[in-house]
Amino acid sequence: MSLRKAYFLIFLVLIVDQLSKIYVKTNFVLGEEVVIFDWFRIHFIENEGMAWGTKIPGEYGKLILTVFRIFAVCGIAYWLSDSVKKRHSTYLIVSIALIFAGAAGNIIDSVFYGVIFDDSTHNLATIFSPEPYGTWFHGLVVDMFYFPIWEGELPSWLPFFGGKHFMFFNAIFNVADMAISTGVGILLVFNKRAFPKHA
Repeated sequence: MSLRKAYFLIFLVLIVDQLSKIYVKTNFVLGEEVVIFDWFRIHFIENEGMAWGTKIPGEYGKLILTVFRIFAVCGIAYWLSDSVKKRHSTYLIVSIALIFAGAAGNIIDSVFYGVIFDDSTHNLATIFSPEPYGTWFHGLVVDMFYFPIWEGELPSWLPFFGGKHFMFFNAIFNVADMAISTGVGILLVFNKRAFPKHA
């Protein structure tokens, strides 16, 4: 797979990711939900940190996370370029491109959204607002896809979790997260094709 095709894939993911985030950010109030099906909803939240709202505590926690992400994306970019030059498997190159695009998509939120959007708590956000909600490198990541496929009490005979309330699937995510998960999934499922052993 050529670097040009990898760039096109990254560009496509970034465009879809950012358009979906900007649409939700400017058409939904924080916490607003639209039910598409019982098991699929558009639910607008903003994520301060990592997956499932995990964050680095402290005054500089968000800044540290954003800077770490930028360094990580630089490393992934080198990995992508090197893999293309060495003519590695298309499975590997597509995976790296998806992971890069997803990471870059969430970095855009973290770096820029705090200075181009105003607050979404009680009103629809406006883009390029004169009163932004944050500062550079302190933006919140927009999440919206919610799949509460099943919710209920687990059978009491199950070890450890029996009798407890459980929801599958309770994460809320975005296109960038989907790209990262797909890229990692390809590496796991098609591991032997992504990393073929040469004689």
